Amino acid sequence: MAKKNRDKDKLPKAKFNKENLASAAGILKFLLPHKWKFLLGMLFLVLTSATALIFPRLMGDLMGLVGSKNINKTDLQTIANGLGIKLFVLFGLQAVFSFFRVVLFVNVTENTLRGLRIAAYNQLIRMPMVFFSRNQVSELNSRISTDINQIQDTFTTNIAEFIRQLIIIIGGIVIICYTSLKLALIMLATIPILALLTVYFGRKIRGYASSTQDEVAKSNIIVGESLLGITNVKSFTNEAYEIERYTASTRNILELAMKGGIARGAFFSFIIFCLFGTIVYIVWYATQLTISDALPAKDMMSFLFYTVFVSASIGGIAEQYAQIQRALGATQRVLELINGDIENISLDVNTPADKRFEGKVDFKNIEFSYPTRKEFKVLKNVSFSAEKGQTIAIVGPSGSGKSTLASLLLRFYEPQSGEIIIDGKKSTEHTLTKLREQMAIVPQDVLLFGGSIRENIAYGKTGATFDEITEAAKKANAYDFIMSFPEKFETIVGERGIQLSGGQRQRIAIARAVLKNPSILILDEATSSLDSESERVVQEALDKLMENRTSFVVAHRLSTIRKANIIVVLEKGVVVETGTHEELMRNENGLYKSLVRLQYELQ
Repeated sequence: MAKKNRDKDKLPKAKFNKENLASAAGILKFLLPHKWKFLLGMLFLVLTSATALIFPRLMGDLMGLVGSKNINKTDLQTIANGLGIKLFVLFGLQAVFSFFRVVLFVNVTENTLRGLRIAAYNQLIRMPMVFFSRNQVSELNSRISTDINQIQDTFTTNIAEFIRQLIIIIGGIVIICYTSLKLALIMLATIPILALLTVYFGRKIRGYASSTQDEVAKSNIIVGESLLGITNVKSFTNEAYEIERYTASTRNILELAMKGGIARGAFFSFIIFCLFGTIVYIVWYATQLTISDALPAKDMMSFLFYTVFVSASIGGIAEQYAQIQRALGATQRVLELINGDIENISLDVNTPADKRFEGKVDFKNIEFSYPTRKEFKVLKNVSFSAEKGQTIAIVGPSGSGKSTLASLLLRFYEPQSGEIIIDGKKSTEHTLTKLREQMAIVPQDVLLFGGSIRENIAYGKTGATFDEITEAAKKANAYDFIMSFPEKFETIVGERGIQLSGGQRQRIAIARAVLKNPSILILDEATSSLDSESERVVQEALDKLMENRTSFVVAHRLSTIRKANIIVVLEKGVVVETGTHEELMRNENGLYKSLVRLQYELQ
């Protein structure tokens, strides 16, 4: 809970101005379908506030009966009983109004946020790769979770509390002024200022507490890192260095804790002397007025109750205002996501399948720089062709642009100049849905989702039958190891597939590609991280998968691409050689032959 509050305190706030409010008004389209529930909830909120303002008057009248000499005991008892009944009826009404207010606000909030969450995720999942290259996953996840949770808390609680406290402050001050103008002036000159100072002190103390906890977390990281890496610490004889790091961190903890202690001490002194002293002075002055018959006893008691109510509301409304500011900022960030530019991907799962690609691909004069590094050209005037059913191997040193070609083929990015032609048409003339539906990629680092093996294979074709999934597993050389598990196809693979070995994950990815039955296949260093035995089994599955498909193989281990129809050799983003393995090996000064020779020397 403490961490959650610290996270909220760190959320940026947005100022209440015309521009920010207009920007955040986009959330209204998610609220409008539930507007009548919202308006009814507001009605109950006003009724709750009104009954709260009646309470001090009735309590003042009840307490004012004590010591009354002008009314006999029987009449006093009757009046007291009547006031007691009115208070119980008042509490009953307030309980009913509060119940319906809370239920209606929760109903409206949860329905509104459900629409907001769906819209945000639908938008996020369709964002182009350029967007993901510029934004961290943790930040995007925060927009879906932390920001929407902040909006949830505000709609459920903070807005209602802000309005309720505002009604109590305005209504209470009007009633106090009507009761006694002298006392009202004293109260308005002191209590609001003291309440705001109390809020200020409270924020300072929370700030010091949060900073102290952050520093404690840093010191714990130092302990964890040094103990986990104890072999390195000892082998480099850095015990003294680690001790000094931890000592410096604990010194910061001490300094922050002491500052927090001084702030808390000052706060308690302030409460005791200033706030309580002011309240005592107001009570004393009200008592003097009552003794001198300038103020009836019941009005004095009502005044004191209203003062407490107004003071508490003034102290609380500042925090509610701050929370609403945070929610305004959170709303703007979520709406920025929802209103962003997305890829034109069809979400209709019932769309009839397009005619299959033949698989002829031409790269023509491709120039490309990543959006985050526009000054650095990754690919420079790259041109080559792949005929239907051919295997094109793309090789070269690390950083030469091999994987970038695969990203351009899938249209994760668009080249700055040049074009990719597929079956005689520019890739941009094919819809993204059609283009990607007829391509499949088997990457080096396979990401499996946390469900079962069956669900992960079926990801290649979400409506596949179990027989189709089984057949795909067999073609991927995955069937035998799947059947060796007690749960077989229902085996849970764990987060990112952690329960499976690298070779097993790779074969699940191949089965997924088999099930998709693509026209164009991309293998992005699919065997580079495997041991020799796993590589052999996976390579057999890949050979089956590449049959009768146009395949682009980004290769690190050159032994796996000897049979390629064409080998494209890249260096610093430029095509320096093309040809078959035999042709390239005849070039004594060629880059390809030097790479092959280097790998054999390292084996």
